[in-house]
Amino acid sequence: MTVALKVGEKLEKMPEASVLGIKTSINTYFDVIQGILDNFANARGMDVIYVTSTVPATPILNALKMLDIDLTNTYFVDCISNVLMGRGEEEENVLYIESPTMLEMIILKVEYLIKKTSRHAERKKIVILDSINSLAIHNNTKILSEFLHVLTNGLRAKDAYTVIFMLAEHSSEELENIVAFVCDDVLAVEVEEVE
Repeated sequence: MTVALKVGEKLEKMPEASVLGIKTSINTYFDVIQGILDNFANARGMDVIYVTSTVPATPILNALKMLDIDLTNTYFVDCISNVLMGRGEEEENVLYIESPTMLEMIILKVEYLIKKTSRHAERKKIVILDSINSLAIHNNTKILSEFLHVLTNGLRAKDAYTVIFMLAEHSSEELENIVAFVCDDVLAVEVEEVE
C-alpha cells in the first residue's frame, strides 16, 4: 500500500473532530501531504487550512500543483516566509504571519479561515500543522504544548479534523510526548513503505 493511500485510509477511519499525529520522514513528506489532500480532504469535499512553519507556502503550492492536486479549497497560514526570505509575491489563499513564535496569531488566522469558509457549512474542515519540529525550534516546548492543547481543543469544538506533522529525522522524545498527549492517534510512516 502506498503512503498516500495509507494516510487517506487512516483518516477515513477516524471520527470527526479527531487529531492525528503523523510521524514521517523527509522522503515521504509529499506522499503524506498527497494522502491528506487528495485521498481524504478533496475526496470528501473538505476545506483545508494548512499551517506551514517548515517550508514557505509558495514552494509547497508549486509542488502540489505539479502533483495535480486540486487546491481550490485549500488555504495557507504561512509562518515562515518572513523569517526565511520575506514574502515575495503574494499568493491567493495565503495569510502570512511575521514569525513562528507568534502562536496566538496562528490560532487567530486559523479561526479567521474557519469563519471565512463557514459559508460552506456543509463542508467539513481539516487543519494541517506542518510541523511541530519547526515550531519547537522557535518556541519553548512548554508554551508549544499549551498552544497545541488550545488549538486542538478549539478545532475539536468545531468538528474539524487536525493533522500534526512530526519529522522523524528531527524528533525528540519530548516532542513525541507532546504530540501523543494532544492526538487521538499517531501514525508512523516508514520509509520502506515508499518502495
